[in-house]
Amino acid sequence: MKFYCELKKVVDDSYDIEIGHRLSDTLINDIKNGLAGSIKKFAVVTDKTVEALYAADILDKLIAAGYKADMFVIPAGEKSKTRQMKEFVEDSMLEKGYRRDCCVVAVGGGVVTDLAGFTAGTFGRGVPFINYATTLLSAADASIGGKTAVDTQLATNLIGMFNQPKKVYIDIDTWKTLPQRQLSSGLSETIKHACLGDEEMFDYLEKNIEKILVNDIEACEYIAERNCRVKYNVVMKDERESGLREILNLGHTVGRAIETLSEYRLLHGEALAIGMTAQVRLGRNLGFISSENMNRVVELYRRAGLPVEIPEYIDRKALVKKLYTDKKVRDGKLRFVFQKEIGDVMCFGENAYGLEIPEDKITEIIEEM
Repeated sequence: MKFYCELKKVVDDSYDIEIGHRLSDTLINDIKNGLAGSIKKFAVVTDKTVEALYAADILDKLIAAGYKADMFVIPAGEKSKTRQMKEFVEDSMLEKGYRRDCCVVAVGGGVVTDLAGFTAGTFGRGVPFINYATTLLSAADASIGGKTAVDTQLATNLIGMFNQPKKVYIDIDTWKTLPQRQLSSGLSETIKHACLGDEEMFDYLEKNIEKILVNDIEACEYIAERNCRVKYNVVMKDERESGLREILNLGHTVGRAIETLSEYRLLHGEALAIGMTAQVRLGRNLGFISSENMNRVVELYRRAGLPVEIPEYIDRKALVKKLYTDKKVRDGKLRFVFQKEIGDVMCFGENAYGLEIPEDKITEIIEEM
């Protein structure tokens, strides 16, 4: 005997991204107006750095508005993006009486939004969540697109799920409290977005990179909007990374491996800058980008205060081996995404954006760097 379970779904996961200044009151008003439906309980997930700067204010405003709210704080940094820390947040929420009738509010950078979004996707088999991005890096990357995940010792971002937020808030004022190193790190994903999908933004960055580093309002608003536009144009066409969305991993094959091997001495954006340098150097050798444009990319990363060489403490053989943990690997073969000059990407067939690269080709580049 057989039973057929028809479970076809049409799901609308659309959401707004609001870019502005001092958006905490806007967040509270949106919740009052039904952003999370009739939910009255909010779990504010943040890290030690952001707790006093922004999360405590949002918590207080939620409570003042008549909602039950608690704050769940993790240590700052990439080392907190683990299954163990997700378990800590889940258990803490359960101890405080949170069940399926709650909403998660992620206040922080990419580690917080990744971890909180993943937690929301599995807690009570799925509760809504909201992202309040407080770093340039999360504004450019992690808080948008619905990819949530944790890292393991063997690989990064391979344990997770696609889970779209109810809304994303990009509060540009929070960038003013970022250390210079964090601001530079955030610019790394911005430059990557320009390289893969916005030549006009790349030209703008060449002219204005120093303005962003001193928090010029007009320049920061420009890159916030353009970052969202580039990522939206990709995610809208390929939400679940069946093909096109793979291009957002430009520079990440080498970058993620270096980030892990550095034991997170390097920030994500710093490691990505090195990965992007490796990508354009290999792309130049393969004829995908001219020497002139390769040099423009490398120089822009330098001007952003980012490294473009592999640190001496990174073992080159270990780095090559680590590349095989990249999520783009297929059948044990390394695959790379490449930019096409500036503002476009290489396509290697119908919906195929990754190119298989022999190990000796990337080893040569790594040894040179």
